[in-house]
Amino acid sequence: MNQPASNGPTISFDEFGPLEIRPQPGRNYCHTDHPKRLPATYTRKHGVQHWLAFYDVHQKKLWGYVRPRKRHQEFLEVLKLTRKKYPANQRIHLILDNFSPHRKEKVLRYCRENNIHLIWTPTNASWLNPIECQFTHVKEFVIRGTNYQNHNELKIALNRYVAYRNKKNQQKLNLDN
Repeated sequence: MNQPASNGPTISFDEFGPLEIRPQPGRNYCHTDHPKRLPATYTRKHGVQHWLAFYDVHQKKLWGYVRPRKRHQEFLEVLKLTRKKYPANQRIHLILDNFSPHRKEKVLRYCRENNIHLIWTPTNASWLNPIECQFTHVKEFVIRGTNYQNHNELKIALNRYVAYRNKKNQQKLNLDN
C-alpha cells in the first residue's frame, strides 16, 4: 500500500456511528472541586444518523456524508458521489468490510459498470482498513465533550473538522515535497 496504483486512487470506506444527539463525556486536565457531570435530562428525540466516510489513502484526504441510515441504498448513493470526484477512466480501488449492504447485487453491478475495484478486508479484521484510524481523531475532536442540539450542528462540526484536517494534511504534504 506504500505505492499508489498506477491506474487510479486507493480509497478506504467505512461507516461511523451511530451518531446520536446527547451529551458526550469528555476529558478535563485541570483539577476541579466538583466533577463535570452530564445532564441526565436528555431524550433521544432526534434518533440516530451515520457518517459514511471515505479516505483517499495516498492523497490523505478524508470526506463523508451524513445519512439517516446505512443500508445499501445510502451506500450506493454516496458511492456515486465519490465516483464523480475522479475521472471515469481512473479505476477506483475501494477498501471496505464485508457488511451485507456492501455486497448487494445492485452495488456490485454499479461497481463493475463504473470501474470500481472492491478490496474486501477479512472478516473480523476491520482494523486492516486504513480509515479506522481516522475515526479515532473524529471521536476526539468532534464527538468527545460535546452537547450538540441537533444533527445539523453535528454535521457542520464533522464538515469543519474534515476541512481543517484536509487543509493541514495538504500543507504538510506540500512541505514534504
